[in-house]
Amino acid sequence: MNHIFTNARLILPDEEQPKTGRLVVDGDRIASAGNVMDDGPGKEIDCKDRILAPGIVDLGVFAIDKPAFRFGGITRAALMPDQSPVLDLPAMIKQSAAEGKPDLWSHPIAAATKGLAGTQLAEIGLMKRSGAKGVATGRQWIADSGIMLKLLQYCKSLDLPLIVHSEDAGLTAGSVATNGETATRLGLASATAAAEAVSIARDIALVRETGAHLHFRQVTTSDGLNLIRAAKSEKLPVTCGITPAHLLLSDIAISDFRTFARLSPPLRSEENRLACVEAVKDGTIDVISSGHDPRGPEDKRLPYAESAPGMAGAETLLALSFTLVRDDIVSIGRLFELLSANPAKILGVEAGLLRPGYEADFILIDEDSPWQVDTRKMAAAAGNTPFDRLPVQGRVTAMYKGGRAY
Repeated sequence: MNHIFTNARLILPDEEQPKTGRLVVDGDRIASAGNVMDDGPGKEIDCKDRILAPGIVDLGVFAIDKPAFRFGGITRAALMPDQSPVLDLPAMIKQSAAEGKPDLWSHPIAAATKGLAGTQLAEIGLMKRSGAKGVATGRQWIADSGIMLKLLQYCKSLDLPLIVHSEDAGLTAGSVATNGETATRLGLASATAAAEAVSIARDIALVRETGAHLHFRQVTTSDGLNLIRAAKSEKLPVTCGITPAHLLLSDIAISDFRTFARLSPPLRSEENRLACVEAVKDGTIDVISSGHDPRGPEDKRLPYAESAPGMAGAETLLALSFTLVRDDIVSIGRLFELLSANPAKILGVEAGLLRPGYEADFILIDEDSPWQVDTRKMAAAAGNTPFDRLPVQGRVTAMYKGGRAY
C-alpha cells in the first residue's frame, strides 16, 4: 500500500524554495513528488504544512551515534576509517556497513593506507567489494607524494572518491591553533594557515595527472578555497566540504582556552571565516557536514594543548546550517544540496533527493521551532560542542528511512 504525504512543503530538486504538494512512497522508494494529481489509493499522512526534505547525508563522521543522528535528521552517515581498529580490511567494512540498519545506513569509508600510516596502500579493491563507498586518508595528510599518486591512480581505476584531510603535517606538527593574535596572546603552539593551501596545491596537481575524484573534507582558508575555485574552472573532478563551526566561529572562540572549540583543522581568522561563507554562497563549497566526533571528559577536560580535537556536531548540523538561509546566504533548496544531494552524489547512492525511484529517506522539519543547544542534554555520546547555550531554530519532527517512520 502506498503512503501519501499531503499538505507538505517539499524541497524538490532544482527548486530554490519549497513547493506545496504531495509525496507518494511505494515500498521503500519514492513513487512521485510535487504536484501529484492522481496518487491512487493509500494511507495519507498530513504533514501540517511543514517542510518535507531529503534526509541528511553526513559525509565524514567519526562515530555512529544513532540518537544524535535521529535528533539531527541524518538518515545516512559516511563513517571515517579512523576507528579502533582502523577500517583497512574487507571484514571491517562489511561489519560497519551493517551497523545502524534499518533506521540508519552507515557507509564505511575505506582506509587509504594500512593502519592510516600513510606508507602502504590498503586492499581498496576488496574493501569496495565489501561495501566501501569511498576511500579516505582519515585525520592525516599523506606526506609521500609517490604514495598519493598511486592512491589516486588506484581510486580512479576503481571509480571511488578519495576523501582527504588537508594540512601539511610538516608545517602543523605540534601545533594546536592557527597563527595569529589569539594564539600568540594565549601562548599556544600554532601553525600557519598556509599549511592547508600547500597540501591542496600538491593534491590538485596530482588530480590533474590522474583524473581521480578528490574530495577535500574541510577547506577553511581563503587561499585553499581559491585553489579549489581554480581547479573547478579547469573542470577537474574536485569537491570540498566544511562544517558549521568553521562557518560561524573564528579563532576568537578559543580565547578562554575552551577545549570544546579545539578542532581539526583549527578555527581560523575572521577573514578566513568570511571567505568560507562567501565560498558557500558562490558554490565553491559542495558539502556541509557535521564532522561528528564526540569526545568525553577524558579527552576534553584537560589543558587546551593536551585535549583532543573534535566536536559533537550531528544534532546541531541542521539548526546551525539554517542560519545560512536566515542570513540570505543560500536558499533552502541550495542548503539541502549541501546537506543531502551533493554528499549522496559523491558516495554514489540513490538518496539525498525527493526524486521518483530514489530511496524514501526524508525528514519533516519545523524550521521556526526554537531550542537551545545544551551540552548536558545532548543526545550524542558526548556533548563536546562549542555552541553550548546558543539559541537556535529548526527542529526535526519526524524521520522516515526507506519510507518507514523512526
